[in-house]
Amino acid sequence: MDLNLLRKLVRLMDRGDLTELEIDDKNEGFKVHLRRAGEPTMSNPTVQVLGGGGVPAAPMAMGAAPAAADAGAPASDGPPPGTIEFASPMVGTFYRAASPDASAFAEVGMKVTEDSVLCIVEAMKVMNEIKAEMSGEIVECLVENGDPVEFGQALFLIKKG
Repeated sequence: MDLNLLRKLVRLMDRGDLTELEIDDKNEGFKVHLRRAGEPTMSNPTVQVLGGGGVPAAPMAMGAAPAAADAGAPASDGPPPGTIEFASPMVGTFYRAASPDASAFAEVGMKVTEDSVLCIVEAMKVMNEIKAEMSGEIVECLVENGDPVEFGQALFLIKKG
């Protein structure tokens, strides 16, 4: 299993305040079950990866990942200095563009204004254009196209300007 995919899943759990997440990909031959240890408010999800044979590996806390996996990654409780997390105003499905063949509304390095459309969040079959509501520069897109998003989940990092 790709370690970057696992990190994105854990980030989705943290930002979406999820207590449990299970993915069964029969095509790739793996099953991932993420569950927070203890009470739902704890910040360390437990990860159980099941191989192609369905045999569970020993659960591990994400803080116990090998040192090589997190080499050079600083521990952080918030966005990098000088940036703001742009949060989803609703629950739905995140889309970077108006259609699969269209270019993304917002790319890293792009300057945005208050009226710039950053993305679309589909909720109950309604496509909602989400505007920046601030001027600045896109530093990072934190969500993959087609991912489910929660209310208040960080979608972009924006350097105000």
